[in-house]
Amino acid sequence: MSDLDTTQQESTEVLDLPAPNEGEEGTLESMPARTSVARWYAVQVASSCEKKVKATLEQRAVTLGVSNRILEIEIPETPAVKVKKDGSRQSTEEKVFPGYVLVRMVLDEDTMMAVRSTPNVINFVGAEDRRATGKARGHIKPRPLSRQEVDRIFKRAAEKKTVVKVDLAEGDQILVTAGPFKDLQGEVIEVSGERSKLKALLSIFGRETPVELEFSQISKQN
Repeated sequence: MSDLDTTQQESTEVLDLPAPNEGEEGTLESMPARTSVARWYAVQVASSCEKKVKATLEQRAVTLGVSNRILEIEIPETPAVKVKKDGSRQSTEEKVFPGYVLVRMVLDEDTMMAVRSTPNVINFVGAEDRRATGKARGHIKPRPLSRQEVDRIFKRAAEKKTVVKVDLAEGDQILVTAGPFKDLQGEVIEVSGERSKLKALLSIFGRETPVELEFSQISKQN
């Protein structure tokens, strides 16, 4: 992880403390004067816009003069292999939490506005701060992630355990293109991405029979 540009300094001291545990207060009232706490927050973003939001927010943090309080923006990912219907494999990255970006920041009015006004950002993850009167919905009060949440998220990404994604699902219709059952059609009843195999019901001698096939032996039918 790399910090954003911190050339712009303020007199406020930033303490790089871990996020609070469950049940701990995430407010700054208990901290000494002129001291703020940097913690991790989850930000919900538009579908498939995680990288765009990260790049834009990094630029905006510098432009708006809050790069010394918006310290890191991360999209935890783990390796993945996508197995296509023709059996070929494509290396890619699988987001640990699709639709979310993690931001380590000092929470104040300026940093909240910088994040919320970034294009494709929906809102912080937190609790709704309801209005005292009226039926109008209140604003979302950002909730810092606990130590356990932060550790769990980044540990999962650091493990680099490959995720296998297959463009096949139960109920899909297939055509066998190779092997002893070539030209038979059937329905997928089980998919095993880790083994690059599936089970399908094929009509053999007039009977529906489960048969195990390699991904490379079949093609998906529309």
